[in-house]
Amino acid sequence: MDSPLLTTSRPELLDDSGDQTFRELLYAYFAFGRSLDAARAKFAGYADLSTTQYLILIAVMHSRQDEPLGINQLAERLYLSGAFVTIEVNKLVSDGLIEKTTHAGDRRRVQLAVTSAGIERLTRLAAFQRPVNDALFKTLSRDEFKQLLQLLNRLATDGDQAIKLASHIERTLHPGDNEPMSTTTRGRKRSIGRSR
Repeated sequence: MDSPLLTTSRPELLDDSGDQTFRELLYAYFAFGRSLDAARAKFAGYADLSTTQYLILIAVMHSRQDEPLGINQLAERLYLSGAFVTIEVNKLVSDGLIEKTTHAGDRRRVQLAVTSAGIERLTRLAAFQRPVNDALFKTLSRDEFKQLLQLLNRLATDGDQAIKLASHIERTLHPGDNEPMSTTTRGRKRSIGRSR
């Protein structure tokens, strides 16, 4: 099938209906994504944190003791910029929920740890998280859960590369081609109106 309206060209994502099945996957993914975002916002609000601070506190809490997280490792894990993570971490340090210490193997680096106050807050939050997370993923078997984790890790990497590609395409469009469609459409309507 070769239609100018297809939103993907990969054979793996197309079938007899064109890209309809692909679109259905995206609709379902967006719907679940909205539920995840809403749950995360409720968790963060319950803990009196921003959503990013909530993610950081959780990630640091569950990092491995033999591999403590620094700013760069935390940013990579959360798919956020190092500068943004630094700002949010400093707020958590000021609030007494995270502490910075010098890395034992490299004094130029810092490592992050959750303070006793942070652990106390996360302990109260966990009682709220458990039933909600159970409900979010209640239809998955153990094997499906493990498979979903593998797929999402791969898709997260693909997504980052795709956004970089989108930015590159925007910059390399022919002059005038990157004008917002709404502006172009309004211009056509005005032209049509004047020709009547």
